[in-house]
Amino acid sequence: MSIAPHGGKLVNREAPPEARADLVAKAAALPSVTLGERESSDLELLAVGALSPLEGFMGRADYERVVGEMRLASGLVWSIPVTLSASRAEAAALAEGRDVALRDRATGAVRGLLHLEEKYEYDKKREAREVYRTEETAHPAVGFLMGEAGDVLLGGKVTLLARAAVPPDEAPHRRDPAQTRAYFAEKGWRTVVAFQTRNPIHRAHEYLTKVALEICDGLMIHPIVGYTKGDDIPAPVRLRCYVALLERYYPAERTLLSLLPAAMRYGGPREAIFHATMRKNYGCTHFIVGRDHAGVGSYYGTYDAQRIFDGFAPDEIGITPLMFEHSFWCKRCGSMASSKTCPHAAADRVALSGTKVRELLRAGEMPPPEFSRPEVAQILIDSMKETA
Repeated sequence: MSIAPHGGKLVNREAPPEARADLVAKAAALPSVTLGERESSDLELLAVGALSPLEGFMGRADYERVVGEMRLASGLVWSIPVTLSASRAEAAALAEGRDVALRDRATGAVRGLLHLEEKYEYDKKREAREVYRTEETAHPAVGFLMGEAGDVLLGGKVTLLARAAVPPDEAPHRRDPAQTRAYFAEKGWRTVVAFQTRNPIHRAHEYLTKVALEICDGLMIHPIVGYTKGDDIPAPVRLRCYVALLERYYPAERTLLSLLPAAMRYGGPREAIFHATMRKNYGCTHFIVGRDHAGVGSYYGTYDAQRIFDGFAPDEIGITPLMFEHSFWCKRCGSMASSKTCPHAAADRVALSGTKVRELLRAGEMPPPEFSRPEVAQILIDSMKETA
């Protein structure tokens, strides 16, 4: 028995193949809005049902309630605004009740249509405070909001006409929600745990995913391959790390690698809820929430992303969060552990900072095997040499 999508129905807003040519031709004569990297990802996720029950970019009623209460106008739990903005001048040229072409920023090609239902202004500072807990533009999402985002939001359903180009290495690992659901059903997985990441998987991540796999039928490693901030490791490098790790250290018959073409918001606690509901749409029954989930800088507490789930009844989100504390290799235990299971002092624990690991990798030195699998570390060393 599979888990129901968020809101009960898996949305499909992708134009059927036989209608696309006519719709693209129609779009050529329409006023247009250019999509940034985040909106381009959101368009595709909306169309394939990853953001069910949303069928398009949020109108005012949904937007206001999501910002203030983490709920859609219907009352359904939703934690992050999914919006499309325009400048006042751009918005003035668009008519409510008419279609708008959505164009790719890099190519100018039409990606989709917005069936514009409403235009409305919004309070950027309020969104920054409520959703991201700061007005500082050093926060990536707030920087986007205060800088790139326009002053008017455009709400309405979308129709996807063309997906973004997918690099050849990624193509075998791209699956829509309908496809992952079919895969889980074919495998007979009744319970599936999802692991969200935007980083290579080190030993602590490996440990908690395998602990989760002990209680679930299947594990989906589901890394973000959309927008991430500039100092994050590029998606192609991370993909090589994931493939190498899964080939050698995970049971192939119980593990799936699938890439998520979403953009990171670095929204901490709210993004943890957002990520969980997306994985529910992909058919997962459980979702791993570790320390500082979707965090950046010092804007959120270490375990705030776990505590936020306490504010909702379990059936309101509908996917079971698995909460994990910081994991490490304990020299005295001779194994991976966490503060829940290890009684030994900090001096016995192998815990390296991200800064220290990057220093070792740049110098061509392997981190301790208790921290990273050597195959993963070698890929990272080689990639840093290539970009040096």
